[in-house]
Amino acid sequence: MEREKIYLKDYKPLNFELESVFLEFHLGKDKTEVFSKMEFQDFKDSELKLYYEDLELGAVILNREDATYEKHNGYILFRELPDSFTLSIYSTIYPSKNSHLEGLYQSGDILATQNEPEGFRRITPFPDRPDVMTKFTTKLVGDEKEFPIMLSNGNMVERGDAGYNRHFVIWEDPFKKPAYLFAVVAGELDLLQDSFTTISGRDIDLRIYTDPNQAYRAKFAMESLKNAMRWDEERFGLEYDLDIYMVVAVDSFNMGAMENKGLNIFNSSYLLADEERATDSDYLAIESVIAHEYFHNWTGNRVTCRDWFQLTLKEGLTVFRDQLFSADMRDKTIQRVQDVERLRKFQFPEDSSPNAHPIKPKEYMEINNFYTFTVYEKGAEVIRMIHTVLGEKAFQRGMNLYFERHDGEAVTTEEFLSAMADANNIDLSKFSEWYHEKGTPHLQINESFENGTYSLKISKDRVAETPLQMTLYNSDGSILDSMGILFSQDFNLKIETVSKPIISINQNFSSPIKHNYIHSIKDALFL
Repeated sequence: MEREKIYLKDYKPLNFELESVFLEFHLGKDKTEVFSKMEFQDFKDSELKLYYEDLELGAVILNREDATYEKHNGYILFRELPDSFTLSIYSTIYPSKNSHLEGLYQSGDILATQNEPEGFRRITPFPDRPDVMTKFTTKLVGDEKEFPIMLSNGNMVERGDAGYNRHFVIWEDPFKKPAYLFAVVAGELDLLQDSFTTISGRDIDLRIYTDPNQAYRAKFAMESLKNAMRWDEERFGLEYDLDIYMVVAVDSFNMGAMENKGLNIFNSSYLLADEERATDSDYLAIESVIAHEYFHNWTGNRVTCRDWFQLTLKEGLTVFRDQLFSADMRDKTIQRVQDVERLRKFQFPEDSSPNAHPIKPKEYMEINNFYTFTVYEKGAEVIRMIHTVLGEKAFQRGMNLYFERHDGEAVTTEEFLSAMADANNIDLSKFSEWYHEKGTPHLQINESFENGTYSLKISKDRVAETPLQMTLYNSDGSILDSMGILFSQDFNLKIETVSKPIISINQNFSSPIKHNYIHSIKDALFL
């Protein structure tokens, strides 16, 4: 299907509530039949557009009668709908032929889904946008031998015999989510099981499913998961919300990792480790990635993106959170050096290339092209700058207000910044330009020392406010001046001193910038 360019300025909110969705899958690798039942409330739009790709449409029923609709390239269109209605759609998909690897597809010997960003439309016709949040109930029916394990989001509420050597499982997710977080996995899988007791005393069933005979390699991932759950309670006050948390790690999953609500899916290379062959780096990467996908439960799932232009809202914030977690679990200085090394190695070149783009783009042809180091790693640095300016306690006040205001909603980067600003009575309007400016800011630093007066001038080529941590040292190692600065105009400093101070600039890499200052060999060794 030919794609058109999408613009942020064209966003229009939907004027309806999708109260609930019931999905029933009759699973087969060659052919899967899907029944979808959607309950719409307070419908005030002039039309309803349901997107679909690579599926066969069957009956379409509106309130128990055949529906009237228009069939277009990539979507079906309904007009003159009542205020409240039930829309049921039968469709057929072919997982083994799904070469796009989006929606439901055959992944090795199992069936799996990948729906971010727009894969759900390959399962059933749907208003496939992240701002359509609803409650999903899923019934999976499949052959007992071919699909002994059948998983979906939420809590399992029923299972039983479906006749003809088939069985069924019903999963119910009590929390609203967008369709991109919907997941199904079905097939023969090994299991490592454990539990975690939350801060309020709830016991959570933890399960990591793997390819057959591989569950023993998930032990470190399981311990890392429990550490992440405990850390999120202690550092951010965020408790897990379902009764079960499931992870699937298989060789054939085509993506790296996906944070589907309560059912994360990984390629096994990201999560499994053999004690005889794994390196320290392997273990650190496992600890980071399983924490990242778990942290999405709140920053991405409970509060999600209004549209895909807001992708850094969940990814930048969650990368920052997993960096904090790794720093607290290991060594803060080493972790920060590694984070900055990764940023400079991969994101800085991206920022100086023809592919440079803001962390919040204004247009795209294909949203998959914006899963970049800029959106993720630079997005995390933007969150870190807010943390640097506010400090830990004030940042947590902002996070608390963010969740209080927007739990269960699809929101924008502006709403995140507003929560941070309102919780701390601070103006972040000039800082917000970091979301819209592409490229790496350059600072021009000039200093002089004459007749006992040290002068320092810093200017920058961008509008956005830039927090810059600096310290001026005397030659004996004592501190002459230490400062954390949020500036929007050129910065000028004059200090009376006996000798020329030694400047340590952009400490802790407080801003993702470049500058022209080069230390002498002597000063560099001193620092």
